[in-house]
Amino acid sequence: MEKKYMKRNRLIVIAVASFFNILCLMACAQEHATNEKKLSIANTIAKSTVLLNNQDTVIPLKRLAKKNIASVSLSFAYSSVFDSLSNKYDKITSFSADSYKDSLNLNDLEDDLKYFNTILVSIDDQNINKAKYISFINSISRSKSVIISYFGNGTGLKSFDNLKSPIIWTAQNSIDAAAIVPQYIFGGIAATNKLPSAFSAKYTIGSGFTTIATRLKYTVPEDAGLNSNSLKDIDAIAAQAISQRATPGLVVLVAKDGKVIFNKAYGTHTYDSNLPDKVTDIFDLASVTKITATTPSVMRLFEENKLKLDTNIGAYIPKARTTPMNNIQVREVMLHQAGFIPYIPFHDYVKNGDYSRDSSAAFPTKVADGYYIKKGFFKDFMWPKMLNSPIRTRGQYVYSDISMYVMKDIVEHISEEPLNQYAYENFYKPLGMQTAGFLPRNRFKADQIIPTEDDKYFRKTLLIGYVHDQGAALAGGVSGHAGLFSSANDLAIIYQMLLNRGTYGGEEYFKTSTVDMFTSKQSAVSRRGLGFDRWDPDTTKHYPSDLASAQTYGHTGYTGTCVWVDPSRGLVYVFLSNRVNPTVSDKLSNLKIRGRIQDVVNRAIDEAKK
Repeated sequence: MEKKYMKRNRLIVIAVASFFNILCLMACAQEHATNEKKLSIANTIAKSTVLLNNQDTVIPLKRLAKKNIASVSLSFAYSSVFDSLSNKYDKITSFSADSYKDSLNLNDLEDDLKYFNTILVSIDDQNINKAKYISFINSISRSKSVIISYFGNGTGLKSFDNLKSPIIWTAQNSIDAAAIVPQYIFGGIAATNKLPSAFSAKYTIGSGFTTIATRLKYTVPEDAGLNSNSLKDIDAIAAQAISQRATPGLVVLVAKDGKVIFNKAYGTHTYDSNLPDKVTDIFDLASVTKITATTPSVMRLFEENKLKLDTNIGAYIPKARTTPMNNIQVREVMLHQAGFIPYIPFHDYVKNGDYSRDSSAAFPTKVADGYYIKKGFFKDFMWPKMLNSPIRTRGQYVYSDISMYVMKDIVEHISEEPLNQYAYENFYKPLGMQTAGFLPRNRFKADQIIPTEDDKYFRKTLLIGYVHDQGAALAGGVSGHAGLFSSANDLAIIYQMLLNRGTYGGEEYFKTSTVDMFTSKQSAVSRRGLGFDRWDPDTTKHYPSDLASAQTYGHTGYTGTCVWVDPSRGLVYVFLSNRVNPTVSDKLSNLKIRGRIQDVVNRAIDEAKK
């Protein structure tokens, strides 16, 4: 009797599993069909989208560092979608004419735009004949760079006959069109079409300008030749990571051939929080700082011939000239072959009297909420201790955080700027990266930042927006090896620039030879490039994943982050998590979460090639 029940139970389990497999297959098929439909709609919109009045090549927008952009909805129903897509490329401040209903002439709206030099105006064929809207457009066009996005019947174009500003017109007036048109403005999609017929004396048949794509496009996997079904396992792996308490939440982003085809958030900020992770959330990148802040800065100074890889540390850091570091070359530091010890647990040296729970002139450096370190702790104690640390393994590969403390100081000596300021001015701001930077609590609300460790030992608080790495925290939150925070989208932008071998948004950030050199294998004793980590040729290590190609470069971070670029597949893979919450756990690595997700993507790309 017992065997009969056991057999029946097994059959029930098999039946239930089969049922869920069928449901999954149905859902997968449905998602693929849905995305194919989305792509078909997008392609239809693209075919009816025309760029006009671009004689001054304003579109796609360039030199974002010089632009302060406002988006003005003239009663456009889908303005929130339009602005959401625009915000993926640069910071956009939204205005709506509907909020100025008491104003007969929109002078108040125009007055509120005084700090903006670039205005994106969205209007549809339901509102194109309103005199106050056309008057407003003509007025601001006299003093500002204006770009019109017009949705609907082409006959409305005649309202712009006297306008010289660029116009992006699509015959579609829909939520889908609102998500596509901003991508023309910023260069995510190339303009290729001409007017199919004459709509006015100015906008005649055949009118239209062409552009090239210069930035990321936001689309579905099918647009890059992939089947959405082949990416479904990402959901399952993410669910396992959360259920096994490897991390409370995570964000995955995948860009293929310059197209963001997957960007999804999972889980919650903490295990006991009901605040869901969002794709716009900001994470502590830990050691991904090394290749997103410090190494690009080194690359820029190297290109400018201000920094030489074969020059010794003492040539750049006067304080190092009487220390064991003096004669070590920059190249050795960038390769982690300088012989530095891996790290120094500076937080273990903090004594009573070195810190205070309140800020003051004597305790000015904020390490976390309610924790301030005494003035000069880094300069007088930490930095000399690093400079005088023993050199034990020179010529061997020993990964060391001290390397990037040193490179930060070299960058600052040469550039005459703090690293955080130099990286922002040279990369993050011109690239349109809005969240990337150090000290995020100075710029963002706490609920937009993912918490890391509930630090019971050192800072006695839950860390939200203060760097998890203890040394970087004691240094004031800005360091060469840790301290950078960012969203996934911002990382996709800078790594797409590197995948493009130095160009993005119509601007050159690096020469191709510089990108190729720093990201390729540069060491006889390790897998590493200059600053960048790479695919490991020892295939027993399966690093960074089973299917990663030999061209793959990037880095991981202690907090549970990674970015990997695979030029052979045209791939940028971003994984962000807070695996150190509430306390440090190795489950993310033991379950191989990051590498398994990476291989889901690798496999999907490879299958699409067949």
